[in-house]
Amino acid sequence: MTPKLLLRIASVISCVFALGHSLGGLSQWSPMGGNAVLANMGAVRFLVMGVRRSYLDFFMGFGWSLSIGMLLQAVLLWQIATVAERDAALVRPMIAAFVLSGVASVGIAARWLFPMPALFAAVMVVPLALAWLKTGKPA
Repeated sequence: MTPKLLLRIASVISCVFALGHSLGGLSQWSPMGGNAVLANMGAVRFLVMGVRRSYLDFFMGFGWSLSIGMLLQAVLLWQIATVAERDAALVRPMIAAFVLSGVASVGIAARWLFPMPALFAAVMVVPLALAWLKTGKPA
């Protein structure tokens, strides 16, 4: 497998991850279901920098921001794949940054979230790491 193909695979995984994350956001999905904590997160409102917000607003805003970040990652990986075809050495440091970010995401999801995001992050690290290894080989 070429670095280009591996990066495109990682891009598609990131896109699917973003889609799943966004679909959960549409229904204010929570792994523990509706409960008193979520209800109170929406009920308690406070003034922040001139606007009224709740913790649920922050929860949803951070979730949507993550979806956008994952979509951006998918787009960048797709574009980097094109560059990797022409100059693998040029994209190697960029791939390394995505690998390190992915490994950190696995750790964060495993520690503070739940198995599905940890699994998606781990699956995405595999083609990224392989692409990184392949870009180190002379053509």
